[in-house]
Amino acid sequence: MIGSGNILYSQGKNDECHTPAYGVLPILEYIPKGKTIWCPFDTEESWFVKLISLQNPVVYSHISKGENFYTYEPKHWDILISNPPFTNKRLIFKRALHFNKPFALLMTNTWLNDAAPKHLFKDRDLQLLMFDKRMKFDNRDKITFSSSYFCWNVLPKQIVMKLLRKEKTAVIPDFKG
Repeated sequence: MIGSGNILYSQGKNDECHTPAYGVLPILEYIPKGKTIWCPFDTEESWFVKLISLQNPVVYSHISKGENFYTYEPKHWDILISNPPFTNKRLIFKRALHFNKPFALLMTNTWLNDAAPKHLFKDRDLQLLMFDKRMKFDNRDKITFSSSYFCWNVLPKQIVMKLLRKEKTAVIPDFKG
């Protein structure tokens, strides 16, 4: 795709929402042990990379390293998990589905109002890991939307509801970074 990197990595106002640790914790229990996780929109500083690597092998990639999600794929991975840019969601999910491997992508719930998820998931079961409150992303003062993990072949049922523990007492495993 010509120019897809420019579309995917545009400076849209919602494209750089860094997921806090408490936003990664709910997905951890659904990741089978021993599976290699690809975090395609992440650096080593990402909470996805830090927390998932405590229980699973992780490969990560980022456009800043020349690893464009539209053209790059690691040699070995089993499940894709990340918080993608919100710009051009349709192409991101189309590519994720193309791999025919399980994925969990954190996305704004307003996307459910769009025709794209209805078309993309018409023959596949969309799964949602939803939360009782909005997630406050690390680099944002105010979030005006709620988010969920939009998944395929990850959750035990189509909709799972979780409490989002934002308080400082939420258990974040100690890691050696």
